Order: sequence, then structure tokens, then C-alpha cells
Amino acid sequence: MIPEKVSKEDVFHGSEELKKEAHIPSFEKYKELYLKSIENPDEFWGDIAKDFFWKTKHSGPFLEYNFDVTKGEIFIKFMEGASTNICYNLLDRNVHERKLGDKRSVPSGEGNEPGDELTVTYRELLQRVCQFANVLKSQAKQEVKKGDRVSIYMPMVVELVVAMLACVRIGAVHSIVFAGFSAESLCERILDSECSLLITADGFYRGDKLINLKLIADEALQKCRDKGFPLQKCIMLKHLSKEAEETPLGSQSPPAKRSCPDLQQEKQTGRVPWNPKVDLCWHALVRGASDECEPEWCNSEDPLFILYTSGSTGKPKGVLHTISGYMLYTATTFKLVFDHQPDDVYWCTADLGWITGHSYITYGPLANGATSVLFEGLPTYPDVSRMWEIVDKYHVSKFYTAPTAIRLLMKYGKEPVHKYKRESLKVLGTVGEPINPEAWQWYYNVVGEKRCPIVDTFWQTETGGHVLTPLPAATPMKPGSATFPFFGVVPAILNESGEELEGPSEGYLVFKQPWPGVMRTVYGNKQRFETVYFKKFPGYYVTGDGCRRDEDGYYWITGRIDDMLNVSGHLLSTAEVESALVEHEAVAEAAVVGRPHPVKGESLYCFVTLTDGLTFNRTLEADLKRQVREKIGAIATPDFIQNAPALPKTRSGKIMRRVLRKIACDERDLGDISTLADSSVVDQLFQNRCCPNV
Repeated sequence: MIPEKVSKEDVFHGSEELKKEAHIPSFEKYKELYLKSIENPDEFWGDIAKDFFWKTKHSGPFLEYNFDVTKGEIFIKFMEGASTNICYNLLDRNVHERKLGDKRSVPSGEGNEPGDELTVTYRELLQRVCQFANVLKSQAKQEVKKGDRVSIYMPMVVELVVAMLACVRIGAVHSIVFAGFSAESLCERILDSECSLLITADGFYRGDKLINLKLIADEALQKCRDKGFPLQKCIMLKHLSKEAEETPLGSQSPPAKRSCPDLQQEKQTGRVPWNPKVDLCWHALVRGASDECEPEWCNSEDPLFILYTSGSTGKPKGVLHTISGYMLYTATTFKLVFDHQPDDVYWCTADLGWITGHSYITYGPLANGATSVLFEGLPTYPDVSRMWEIVDKYHVSKFYTAPTAIRLLMKYGKEPVHKYKRESLKVLGTVGEPINPEAWQWYYNVVGEKRCPIVDTFWQTETGGHVLTPLPAATPMKPGSATFPFFGVVPAILNESGEELEGPSEGYLVFKQPWPGVMRTVYGNKQRFETVYFKKFPGYYVTGDGCRRDEDGYYWITGRIDDMLNVSGHLLSTAEVESALVEHEAVAEAAVVGRPHPVKGESLYCFVTLTDGLTFNRTLEADLKRQVREKIGAIATPDFIQNAPALPKTRSGKIMRRVLRKIACDERDLGDISTLADSSVVDQLFQNRCCPNV
């Protein structure tokens, strides 16, 4: 699987200086450790586990599993019998055992506005987490207990990290919902996970746009009540309202920027929406809480968090991760993929509402005692140099962002990048989607000035951490390739018949055995877990992605092979968007496909068939876009909506999405369409294209 030699053509290498201090300094060392990780996983992961605290030791094998549905129930068990607390390992261990109490922790909190900043040390973060953990246990009048689910709907602020770690300190299971999602999406996730508490904020600014988060949260709670699930309590952080006057722990100056005027929609009343029967104030609850809280000791396979990801059936899947395996895997991938060193300053630009934020803003960095930047704003606000200004301001050495952001900034050329020195940068990373070679080259040449290796990481919400990735000093890099598997990961490429392909080949990307951080189930739906990931090819975990392996053994992700779209690095279900469209009374049928986009990677191109007698116009188009945005969130807003008097279907009634993708891209070579029930539909759709010049 791992080639003895790598072609020198179009290959880039880490610097000799980087190799001197690297954890994995050479490709030979990588191959040696990789073989150990798959041939002797007990010893490999056992050595790593020694760096963490265990209340009780595990018994039996490190890893037990069954990936074959024909042999019984799918299961993965890691370090069964061991007990620990992940919050203790992230905070207490760093403060008391590693003596890092005065070191900056997750936040060098950089707000939406330049100059809005906050510094928090590991000791201060531990105090805050213990305070809020005590609030959850008692003062919230809800008495959150081990195993209870807590929904968190907050902006990118320090308190979001505090909330998630307070949950895991007491053994509760957090379910973070991206603050860009709609009330309907939040409600759906609260209902599915049966959360006992919602934690939110009054609002936040994204660039110059105000997001009234509490208003959306209240709408979601009302929807929950309407569906027979009355969530009793909601804790609200005063992030923008002028009542939040306390100076946060560790602040070097009064938080002027954090004491903004009340939300615009509440100017007439002078207050944020408030229901005294449900709402509780974060600041009032914390004020009298103790900053000491004994951790709840949990078993290795106890639930850690639920994170929802779009499903091809339209209903989001609650991906469930457990404690010990996820902790070790995120800690190890962070340390080795970014080659983390004690004096590094690390910045991941993702949102905590996505898996990248979970694994590589909170859990992985904190497990390594890292200093990180937590960024609330946008890469183009107040100007397109903002990211490079922050890199220089905090002396960022390891930088992790999405290809979407890189392509966006490429449009503005080199000048905004060159306004800042960026001399501190050592490693650049990408996440969320395959990076096109042109963007890779710009990132490497312009941002990194040809001295920073690029770790192009492939992974999923379900994998918990990186599964295909370069290592910065060890892996020769090919622009656009995710290169080779991480330790413990055994990839394969299958054809449609489920046969493993050897050598250069293209097909379905699957994995042959688990690694510690892989998901354990879909929350509340074991059958869906087995159907989605294991039934198509028994004995393998099916990623849903296509993949090509070249003659040197490098892996190249070719994109989704199911009904999913990757928009700005975020997976969206075509079925979910279609469902939102057909809920409109004017739409009889809808079909959604992806269309290449120069910045977002993919855009949503929607075909709608109207109810008889209705006319398609700009007012209806705007109404449909608004409906999708309200049902799912702004990220799912369609780029194009085309009137489709009919859709291309087979004689059995199946929509030929392959043909719709061709129409969306104005590609006339349709291949074999002999199975179409009415081929004249295709000509009509080409004539009606809503963006003939795009």
C-alpha cells in the first residue's frame, strides 16, 4: 500500500529546518510507524494512552470491532473497562501535572471587530469550566446529569468552549448546532437528541450583519412546544447586550467591544426577548458558582457528543462519538498532522458548530496544551487582509482553513497578503473538501512563500479526525492529493461489485478496519448507522466518497458518490433542500443538483415543477430561496432556481440527476439517455436554463 519510492515529478517537500524538530521527520519513519499501527495497534495506541490520565485501567484488547453486517451487529469498542474524564485530561492535567496553568489556552479570542480581543490561560479556562459545570448541575434548576443531552447554539466565543467542556466535565452529552442554522434546523436537532437544556446567546455580528440568535432560539423552542416537546430551560449569554458588563477572566482591559448596544430588533423595548419561565441569565448563574468541580469519571465508550451531519435521505444524522478513542485520536492527529511544538500558536478558522471545530479547535489542541486563536469574524471583514493581520498579530505558526476561503481570497490577488509579513507561519492546512491544484499552488507560493508544507486533510464528521493526510516534514506532497492514510487507518478502493482494486485505480473509498476516533452509531438509530455505512459493502466502512489512487500510491478524493453536495466545505443533502422547496404550496416537484462554483466548490442548482396554473417569476424565486434559508439555514440558500415544466425521468419514474447536472452546467454531451420516458423534456430544460451565460 505504501510505495517504497515516490515520484519526484510535481512533488513538494518540507524544509530541512522543519525536519530537525519534527515528530515524524521522514517518509521512512512514517512507513515504520504506520505498519506498527495496523499490525500491532495495542502497542501503538497503548504508548499514546500513557500520556493521559485514567481513573481505572482498561482490560482486554485496545480495540474490538465487527465491520461485517453479515456476521452480526456492527460495533467498535476501544479501551473497554477504562474510565477517565476528557475535561480533566484537557484542563486539570495541563494545569496541575504539566504546569501550563499560565499558558494561553484555546482563546486568543479575536472578535468580529479588530481590537476586540481576549486572552484566557489554562488555569482561567479551568475555573470558568468548573463554574459553569456547577451551574449545569444545580443552579440551572434543571440538574443536568450524566448522560443528559444539552443543545448549544452559540457564536464563536470563549463561552462556547466553556459550555462544551462543562458538559463533558459532568458527563453530559453536548449537541452543538451551528449558529448559522435556522430555527427549524435547531428544533429538529433538539427533538432528535431529546435535549434537556438549550444554551444560547443574545446575538452576534458576522461582518456587518447582525444575527439575532435569541430570537431564532425562541422560535425553535416554540416549534418544539408545538410538536409536544416543551424544553423547560434556556440559558442565555449576554454577548452583545449592554447588560453584560463584567470583565471576563484574564482580560487585559475592559471589554469595550463586548458591551455593544442592544440588538436592533429590540431597540423599541430596550431588551432582548425574555421569558422568565424558561430563560436564565448565564452571568447571574455563574456569579455565585464555585470554581471547583469534581469531574464525573466516565467509561471509555460512554457518549461524548452528538453532532448532526446531513443525510442523503434528507433527515440529518446524529453522529455519536465516545470518550477515550476520540480523545486519543484527536490528540494524536493534531500533534502529528500539524507537527505541534510547545511554542506554536495555532489557528483553525472553522466554526465550532462543525466537526473541524470540535476536533481541531477544542479537543485536539487542548489535549496537547496548545495555544490557539479563536476567531469570531469573517476573512473579508473589515477588509480582505484580516486573516493575515491576525497571523502577524498573534505570530501564528500553524494555520488551518478551507479551500473555499483560499479561493475567495485568491480573487483579490497577492497585495492584501503581502501587506503582512507572515514570517511566523510554518505549516498550512486545508479541510472540508479537496483543494484544487491551482488554489494549492497559490496557498503554497503566495501565503506560505514556498517554505510552508500544506497538509491537505481528508476526513468526515463520522471519522472524528484526519484519515488521509500528509505529515508536514515526512510526506512528499502532490498538489490536490490527500496523500496517504494516517496511523491505524487502512483504506481500500472498491468497484461497483465490491471487489478491491489494486494499484492505480478509481472507485469507492472505504476503510477496512476502525481507528479509535471513528463514530460509534447514529444517535437513536442503530439501523440507519449500519445501512448508511456498512450494508453496501459488508466488511467495510463506506465513506460515500469516490477516490483515485495513482501510480505512486497517492489518494485523490474525487467527490461525493451519493446525493450530497459539498458547499463551502459543508455537506448538504439534496433531499433536504428538495423537501424544503416542495413544502411551498406553489411547488409540485423539485430536484437539486450541484454545479461547480469558483469559490464555494459547489453551488445549488434547483429545478422546480410548479402546481398547474401557476407562473414562475422573480417574486416566487425569491420566496423559494427564503423558504430554504428559513428551513435549513443561509448555507443552503439556492444559487439558481430553474422553472422545470417536467423533469427527466426513466420509465420507472426515477429522476435522472446525471442529466440534470449536465443541464445545470450547459454540457450537451448527455451520454446514454435511451431510458428516458420523454427525451423532449431535456431540450425544454436546456432552453429554460436560468443562467445561460454562466
